[in-house]
Amino acid sequence: MTQLEAATGLEAVGEPFTRTERGLWSDAFRRLIRNRLAMVALIVLAVVGVLALLGNYVDAVQRYDPRVQEFEAREGPSWDHFFGTDNLGRDSWSRVLQGTLISLEVGLGVQVVVVAIGLSVGGIAALGGRFLDNLMMRITDLAYAFPDLLFIILIRAAVSERDWPILDKPVPQMIVAISFVGWVTVARLVRGQMLSLRERDFVLAARASGAPTWRVVYQHMIPNTLGPVIVAIVFGIPLAIFAEAALAYIGLGVPLPTASLGRLVADGQAFIEDDPWMVVIPAAVIALLMLCFTFLGDGLRDALDPRSH
Repeated sequence: MTQLEAATGLEAVGEPFTRTERGLWSDAFRRLIRNRLAMVALIVLAVVGVLALLGNYVDAVQRYDPRVQEFEAREGPSWDHFFGTDNLGRDSWSRVLQGTLISLEVGLGVQVVVVAIGLSVGGIAALGGRFLDNLMMRITDLAYAFPDLLFIILIRAAVSERDWPILDKPVPQMIVAISFVGWVTVARLVRGQMLSLRERDFVLAARASGAPTWRVVYQHMIPNTLGPVIVAIVFGIPLAIFAEAALAYIGLGVPLPTASLGRLVADGQAFIEDDPWMVVIPAAVIALLMLCFTFLGDGLRDALDPRSH
């Protein structure tokens, strides 16, 4: 019994109360895992991603070489060929796995470049003064004015003609081409967030305490900008996947004999009446990827910004 308890004649019951404070990210994670639709989408994406990754490097998952023609006639889905074969006798299961990996590589790779460009342009516009703000925003408006698909095709054609070490393969070329369209949204979002944060009390207090600008930006402004940027990135992945599929569909994707989902849809279009699985299966995989990333983006938006409810 403590002196306070002896003086008052009261004894403490149980353990003393301690308050547990949760941070923004821990609260967001708790809200996210309670979102069943977002969790189902995340699980499906994880399964599809693992299958696509293993299917391109593990023979037991791939089952057949996607480039080898083994049969003279098309074959429907069966135990031997899960997704059937195409018009050249190539196994559609292995080709869909190969195309899925390319779609995920392009979708995720585009967002890496988009974040780098968007953070740089948006940050310079918000923190660089009136002249740089006007300059960056006019460049952003110019990039936004072009039709997306046409701009991607032009950049893809221009990049493919350059003999650069990193851009000598079709996947990096498509990543660069699609990124030059996707960074605009992130740049505007970062600029708006930083302009709003620049006038907040905790930023003004940090500046008044003598903190240098780089520390204010790094410790206060960027962390508070990451939430909306993460949501924009997740929503941007299905757009990049669709852009890659569209390029492959019109013949500007990865060259043959490498398979991509858009190319599989284009190749199977001529046989859709007799063998609809040649179109339905790769199109369904594209739709599944886009739908899952959209559901995951909705869950992240609700988790990072509860006021959106």
